[in-house]
Amino acid sequence: MAESDYSIRSFKGGYDDNLTYLVTCMRTGNQFLVDASVPLEKIKPFIKPRGLIALFITHTHGDHIAYLDEYVDTYTNLVSMVYKESKDKIKCNYIKPVKNGDIVTVGQLSLEIFYTPGHYNDSVCYLLDEILFTGDTLFVGRTGRTISKGSDTRELYKSIYDIILNLHPETIIYPGHDYGPKMCISLSENISLSPLLQAEDEEDFLKRMDDYEANRTIGS
Repeated sequence: MAESDYSIRSFKGGYDDNLTYLVTCMRTGNQFLVDASVPLEKIKPFIKPRGLIALFITHTHGDHIAYLDEYVDTYTNLVSMVYKESKDKIKCNYIKPVKNGDIVTVGQLSLEIFYTPGHYNDSVCYLLDEILFTGDTLFVGRTGRTISKGSDTRELYKSIYDIILNLHPETIIYPGHDYGPKMCISLSENISLSPLLQAEDEEDFLKRMDDYEANRTIGS
């Protein structure tokens, strides 16, 4: 599908330079959001009448569903996509549990679901053509962190190295936070930018993650 068949608007705000995306199918006018991280008032001027029909949740950490109630109360027919084992963690009139390999269609746009645990145990990425919404699994310049309950560094390695880095090198990632020198980036450029994406094997990745945490500065 040609790039002109859809548009993507990025909105930054929320808890910590969070990013929420509004995607519009140009052929049908149907729209969907990725994450509920930003107050609705920022996004609402760009939502078409009767256009918004779906919300794709990358994981259920509080900052990524912080404004879910606003979205659902305003758009009562909104369908929320969330990893199947977390369907009871969110409150929404219509919930569609998703799993690895599912295809979800909005208008004439089709998204493939990748289950990518590691940063959190219900993390999923959504692939639209060669656009990948990565949530907190992968950022510009680094991976997500694995320091909280529900995190697992070995699982993150598998998600990134066995799934995401096997996608086309020019796949563009749209992450859940604006942490890097730019808001989105191709996989190939991101590999060249981040030592965490240059590991020789799983054990090397674990060491690189440990080194990153040991030398991490506030805000990075």
